[in-house]
Amino acid sequence: MFTGIIEEIGKISLIQPTRLTVKAAKTLEGTELGSSIAVNGICLTVTDFTADSFSVGIQPETLRRTSLGHLKAGDEVNLERPLTLGGRLGGHLVQGHIDDTGKIASIKHEQEAIEVTIHLPLRLLRYIAVKGFIAVDGLSLTVVGLGEDSFTISLIEFTQRNTTIGKHKIGDIVNLEVDIIAKYVEALSKPSGGSVTFDFLKEHGFV
Repeated sequence: MFTGIIEEIGKISLIQPTRLTVKAAKTLEGTELGSSIAVNGICLTVTDFTADSFSVGIQPETLRRTSLGHLKAGDEVNLERPLTLGGRLGGHLVQGHIDDTGKIASIKHEQEAIEVTIHLPLRLLRYIAVKGFIAVDGLSLTVVGLGEDSFTISLIEFTQRNTTIGKHKIGDIVNLEVDIIAKYVEALSKPSGGSVTFDFLKEHGFV
């Protein structure tokens, strides 16, 4: 479990179909084999590390669902270690399980802030609310606007400097993870599989 508060920006030194190596510093503190690290919001398992880098395994499913396939050696990525019990939850609960990718549609400068609008798959729109949370490349952000097929976030100057999102351009692909609370609300609002409905009675000849 993560918080969406980025600890540092790492740099990819090697990317292969089944392996990713990232140069890092702070994120390596306390890291062991088998530890989890969120790379652009993707929860990945450390399979090897040195004094200044770590490697993680990549599965085909990860490449299909995330932006990893668009990255190359030299690209920068957001890094975060898992939340520790008793630690501060500065962002929101982030699992590191990417729901899908989005595409940056517009970037608008407003004094020192930047408003970024991101197109997303329509199936994810129902989980997003104005003033609600969303994780973009692992970064916990507040939604400031909604469109028919997009949402807008506002980036303060600190966020622009200390994460990769302030360096993105129109057309770039980003990883999206919607708020887990919205998913649970949806799941709990559905009738259980064992409930008797009018359609069930009709199907079986009772009405």
